Amino acid sequence: MRLTFLEPLYEQPGPFASVYLDTSRDGAVADPEAALALRWRRLRDALVAEGADAASITAVAGTVGSDAEVPGTHGQALFTAHGTLVLHDELPAPPAQDTAHFGALPDAMPLIAQHAPEIPYLAAYVHYTGRHSTDADATVHVECEAGRWPMTRVTPGERLDERVPVADWPRVACRIGRRLAAQAQRLDAETLVLAGDTWARGILAHRLPARLRDRVTTVEAGGAPRPGRALLERPLDRLFSGCLAAHDRALVGAFLAERARGGAAVEGVSGTVAALQRGQVRALFLDDRRRSASSLRLWAGPDPAQLALTEGELRSYGVRAVRRERAEAALVRALVGTGAELVLVPARLLRLRGGAGALLRYADPRRR
Repeated sequence: MRLTFLEPLYEQPGPFASVYLDTSRDGAVADPEAALALRWRRLRDALVAEGADAASITAVAGTVGSDAEVPGTHGQALFTAHGTLVLHDELPAPPAQDTAHFGALPDAMPLIAQHAPEIPYLAAYVHYTGRHSTDADATVHVECEAGRWPMTRVTPGERLDERVPVADWPRVACRIGRRLAAQAQRLDAETLVLAGDTWARGILAHRLPARLRDRVTTVEAGGAPRPGRALLERPLDRLFSGCLAAHDRALVGAFLAERARGGAAVEGVSGTVAALQRGQVRALFLDDRRRSASSLRLWAGPDPAQLALTEGELRSYGVRAVRRERAEAALVRALVGTGAELVLVPARLLRLRGGAGALLRYADPRRR
């Protein structure tokens, strides 16, 4: 996964306030606004206890709950520095628990986990109103959406919504198919997920350009689309659960090949940190399950690549201003600062010694 969406976080020095909050208003509680205010008050108190300045707390408070128009369950991730909101993102699912942290580095890993697997896709839902395909007054209603899963849940992508007389559907389906193919090329979409009436969706499928026709996945609609949410949200959730994007699968394949021949790959926390120090990492792999339970701390300096397992090691490189940080925070800053990618990978797909590994930009001849 490319981490360019995090670059605004590191355009200024910390300290940072990092807040993750469930902002759902789905009727699960009688007064969601009051419940939200109470949860934010607890997080505000936690920020104060960690030394957060009043301006940073005010910047967060002004944005908490500003997503009232987003339906269904969701959350917010908010980051401030020096009293300014530097990043605000909607979360496609509520955080496992509300959290607030104030420190030298932002707590960005939970946001990355919510962006994963970032699968680019197209979705099309084709309705048919007639009793059979020869009804002269019938219409075909086609809805299409381009997006990246799972963020499309709360930030809907480019949409198409057309109602077509049934007699015109075969001709119009050709035009829509060409448009979908162009979208797929721009987005580098991995699949077109197609649902709806069997006859009407079949017409569309058979009129798609060949380059897209081979990427069609047919699903059951799982109910009518919900306004403000991703088209075909429920079947997409089932389809993409536990998957990696094709780009990330290619990175895993390259890592496995390099590891097998003792080439441009390292494994384990120590080797991975050493490669990050040199700006050598092309992609970092973390065991998703072990990542969430990690209590590892690293020593970090002012610059992204200044990190080490021990204070003495970092000082031996001439770094004077050092501090102990949560490993996740230090690793993410190093990845963004050196332009490296991150893949949170299930253990069933890739077993990593120590829960970490890296595909390198070049092989270290000293390791041969």
